[in-house]
Amino acid sequence: MFKSIEYKLIIYLLVLMVSLVAATLLLVRGEIAYGVVCAVIVVFSLFRLFRNYRKFNKNILFLLNAMENGDYSFHFSTNRMSLREKELNRMMNRIKDILVKARREIIENEEFLGTIVESVSTGIIITDEEGYVRNVNHSATEFLGLSSLSHLNQLRNVDESFPALFLHLKPGEVQLLKIANEREETEVSLHLTKIVISGMSLRIITLNNIGSELEAKEMESWIRLIRVMTHEIMNSIAPITSLSESLLFSFRSRATEMAGNSLYLNTVDALETINATTKGLLNFVESYRQFTRIPQPQIVPLDTKQLLGKVIHLCSPKMGEAGVEAKVILEGDISVLYADENQVLQVLVNLVKNAVEAFGEEGEPASGRKIELAVITSPRQTVIEVRNNGAPIPQEVLPHIFVPFFTTKEAGSGIGLSLSRYIMRLHGGNLKHYVVREWTVFGMVFCKVSPLQV
Repeated sequence: MFKSIEYKLIIYLLVLMVSLVAATLLLVRGEIAYGVVCAVIVVFSLFRLFRNYRKFNKNILFLLNAMENGDYSFHFSTNRMSLREKELNRMMNRIKDILVKARREIIENEEFLGTIVESVSTGIIITDEEGYVRNVNHSATEFLGLSSLSHLNQLRNVDESFPALFLHLKPGEVQLLKIANEREETEVSLHLTKIVISGMSLRIITLNNIGSELEAKEMESWIRLIRVMTHEIMNSIAPITSLSESLLFSFRSRATEMAGNSLYLNTVDALETINATTKGLLNFVESYRQFTRIPQPQIVPLDTKQLLGKVIHLCSPKMGEAGVEAKVILEGDISVLYADENQVLQVLVNLVKNAVEAFGEEGEPASGRKIELAVITSPRQTVIEVRNNGAPIPQEVLPHIFVPFFTTKEAGSGIGLSLSRYIMRLHGGNLKHYVVREWTVFGMVFCKVSPLQV
């Protein structure tokens, strides 16, 4: 590549050396005229060498300055120039192309990593030692209820103690905190990792929603307990039911013979009571067994508007009897919902039924009895809310509403809400309760699913 360049430089150097020697000898002998000519040749050779040096380095310096400034829009011409200059310019264009390719790959990798960071459910906040935020993902701002975050001092809008807590968090230390907003209270764990990049110390703070994990573990424990209890109860009651039916059949076959016998009549009454009680208990236990028999949801695309229309149609008799007005509200880009239609309908009907029962006999709302079915969408999730303006759930009852077997109704089984939450868990979502102004709200949270994942 440098062959032609090297030849010309060698020629200039040889001419320079010969001219310098000749000029020196001629001047020593007194042949000034010839000496001056040789001296001029020396000066000319030096000038050409310097000119070529500057010419060769001009483009190289330009290339280095452009690389330093991140400007890769240049291109070195390879037309109308000597062979050596063409070779040099081709070489620098190739260097530029290699750097452009490497830069493009770096940008693509950054975009890829940025997409991953934005997609994960873990909140990530990257700050310097002074608390200035270098990067923050959507999950973190969603946890904190902030639209943006540029400095940890802004966390004061969430809680006065948060700026100091986040700033003084130590590496390896885990802090638990509760973040409350209008809709819910989220339990979050904080973890800090420190790294040094280009001599700058950065703090990576991760936020994980442990409340949902705790709820999932609690639900799993309840399911295991119910399986064991129902199995043992069924095994104990089934023989009693069978024996009582056999005895009743035997006694009833002698009804004519034992007519008027008080002992016989009392015995039959006792057996009928035992049989009816055991059958009732079996039905009661069977209702709980369905809690552990929910199949995996068959995910299909559903038209959200049509789904809510079905719910209104199914519940309209009960709402009509209670004098309740129902309304459907669609917020955001409403498209399709990926879920199991039968299971989601089961949850919605149960929530609407509970909402109707919340009005009771007393305390008519000033604005009338209203139920709203609202769909709220965001880039990360879709929420179907069942709202009612009836009597709120008492504070002493709230901690237990999703606990299996717990009920405040005389004829209730206590598995409606727990079963509904379990169905939402199977869908990868959750069922939450919160209060918005005068409305009691149950929100069915569906994480966004791509059709390719279904």
